[in-house]
Amino acid sequence: MSRPEPLSRRELLSGGRRATAEDGHWVRVHRRAMACRFEVTLSDEDARHLEAARAALDEADRVEAALTVFRDSSEVAAVNREAATGPVVVGDLLFALLERCRALHEATGGAFDPTSGPLTRCWGFLVREGRLPAAEEFAEAMASVGFDKVRLDATARTIRFGAAGMALNFGSIGKGLALDRMAAVLRAHGVPRALVSAGGSSAIAIGGGGGFVVDLTSPRVTDRLGRLYLGEAALGTSGAGEQYFEAEGRRYGHVIDPRTGWPCEGVLSASVVAPQATLADALSTAFLVGGPELAERYCAANPGTLAILTMEAESRQRLQFGICGGVRLEDSSAS
Repeated sequence: MSRPEPLSRRELLSGGRRATAEDGHWVRVHRRAMACRFEVTLSDEDARHLEAARAALDEADRVEAALTVFRDSSEVAAVNREAATGPVVVGDLLFALLERCRALHEATGGAFDPTSGPLTRCWGFLVREGRLPAAEEFAEAMASVGFDKVRLDATARTIRFGAAGMALNFGSIGKGLALDRMAAVLRAHGVPRALVSAGGSSAIAIGGGGGFVVDLTSPRVTDRLGRLYLGEAALGTSGAGEQYFEAEGRRYGHVIDPRTGWPCEGVLSASVVAPQATLADALSTAFLVGGPELAERYCAANPGTLAILTMEAESRQRLQFGICGGVRLEDSSAS
């Protein structure tokens, strides 16, 4: 059930990030979906749009119902059960997402890959019990990973897996898709300004005026990594996080590079600003995996995308690539 909350403070909390209104009073309407808090923040001048906010949150529920892997009744659960033995017909929402995933997989050289779940499982992170996998288990997982093994038929609107043991998981793009669809609902209802967020990792701004102020943070760093003024743009952030284990003096984090099968290293946090939340969400994971080289190459080839990477080294060096309209980046040292 969604609940409106009045807010008279200047500070708006949005998961692990902080979004600050310029002035005035604000109202938040939120609901839990996809294992996180989805929230619509409206100016008190736009409080008449509460029903539109609730309609937007209904869209998050619809996306979750289609994409979740935790309900046997979802489309994705059916695909994961049946696509290795034959083609499975899917609906328009899922097929369009699969086509988007294929394009992103190719554009990122395989760093973005929603079939990497078997690797997360074999490293023990699926059940939060990280461990070094046995060689045979690792090889089996690698054989069942790779979006290039996914067969899409646009005419029949079907999907088929090219290897046994494959499974889809849209955790790195699903929230972004839901936010884009929520923003479309709000715009259709004539909402002039809103910040729509999902947990501490994804957000999209409608209107924005001078910009919603969003702090970039990491659970491994006390100070903020940077501050964005976000208006008419979307933000996605992925980080090394707190789930990890240590073996023989080496730290292994839970984000797996699907190209090598090993936990990625080197980047503490990757934030992406792009016109769509679906794109920002997926690219933040890809750049966390692929690092500065991939981020620089992608942003140079795709104008309108801004990437902000904070490196894991002690200096916490921040690298910036590309430009996206509707956003301004402030130095992390600024007050």
